[in-house]
Amino acid sequence: MGRTVDERADDAGPPAAGRPPAAPAPGERAVARRLTAEVWIVLGLSLGQSAVYAVVSLVARLTAGPPLAEQTTTLNASQSPRPYLDLTYQLLSIGFALLPVALALYLLSGNGRSAVRRLGLDRTRPWRDLGVGVGLAALIGIPGLGLYVAGRALGITVEVQASALNEAWWTVPVLILAALQNALLEEVVAVGYLMERLRELRWSTPAIIAASALLRGSYHLYQGWGPFVGNVVMGVVFAEYYRRRRRVMPLVVAHTVLDVVAFVGYAALPEEWLESLGVT
Repeated sequence: MGRTVDERADDAGPPAAGRPPAAPAPGERAVARRLTAEVWIVLGLSLGQSAVYAVVSLVARLTAGPPLAEQTTTLNASQSPRPYLDLTYQLLSIGFALLPVALALYLLSGNGRSAVRRLGLDRTRPWRDLGVGVGLAALIGIPGLGLYVAGRALGITVEVQASALNEAWWTVPVLILAALQNALLEEVVAVGYLMERLRELRWSTPAIIAASALLRGSYHLYQGWGPFVGNVVMGVVFAEYYRRRRRVMPLVVAHTVLDVVAFVGYAALPEEWLESLGVT
């Protein structure tokens, strides 16, 4: 025979009235405060920290005495004269720099939805993403080089040495990995993560695009005013593309191509070519 309702209730434990009340769902303002704090933490561990250092570096350069045109900054510098120790340092630097990317993806997947699919960082459209990425790289890279040369001529941009690694069998592969790391960090955090969170915080579309673009420009200020302007323009283009297409993978491809050309090209081009571009 079936059991009575009272018998089943006895097996179920104490009545609901005897249990502690469930915690109330957080209000909208509490959620907004938590998301705002989260954004500051993620940026403080990654590109926001770089932006602060870049601002301080620019102030130091402007007050150092020599004009910006006579100053130099070096990317991808060697960290040890011993080749395999240098390789170890380079790989560790690249690996740890990707941790904020992992953190951003983890936080965006908090509701159970795949952050990779949410940002369009998947490989569902590889050839289309590759084609769009190369096109964006050309759209940004060619004018960007002209802007750099103009900035050098105007004295508002420092001389940028894109690679100062010691020559070794691993130099080019490490430069390619560094380019990919830069692309993932900047496009996932400054575009995908930031724009998603600001949209959840109900920022207006122009404000979201401006925030993403200005963040991108700010952490390049150590190179001078020219790269700041160029990267803000790049940030507007990339942010608008993401807003329309909701895919960050083409931006990663574009950024990787730009940095590979800059890093590997700098190491491979004859010195007289580099001098003619004002980058030595």
